[in-house]
Amino acid sequence: MKDTMIEDLKFYTAAEVADILKMNPQVITRKLQGGEIEGYKIGKDWRVSHTQLLRFLEKHSNVNTIKSPQEKVIKSFFENGKLKSIPTTRSKRELVLRYLVTQLEPNRVYTEKEINHFITRFHPDVCTIRREFIINKLMVRNAGKYKVASWNQ
Repeated sequence: MKDTMIEDLKFYTAAEVADILKMNPQVITRKLQGGEIEGYKIGKDWRVSHTQLLRFLEKHSNVNTIKSPQEKVIKSFFENGKLKSIPTTRSKRELVLRYLVTQLEPNRVYTEKEINHFITRFHPDVCTIRREFIINKLMVRNAGKYKVASWNQ
């Protein structure tokens, strides 16, 4: 634990950060001034903590954290837990709908009001999404009651 605290208190100058990243010191200074790299301005000089430098590197990593094309579609259509738009492409729309259905309890019977309330958490067009659940056989409807289709479980 003491080593972690010491690492957190390790600071680099802008020139040292430039040397570590093999970049021009002026570029590093501009990134610090613009807030792209977090740092502390002490007098005329900048200081960057080890943690701040790691955060910058992590943010600019080219490691693809998205594991599958399905996750990429979901990530592109959702923002802050809300569905930005209903996909027009059938395959993408089905992926988004499947994702939404997985948020429901599989063996529970829902009223239309409950389904509407659930959908509203993600998107205002309740009718279209509810209809798409049925059309894509992700849910079954009987006498105004809804249930996740059994093959989705």
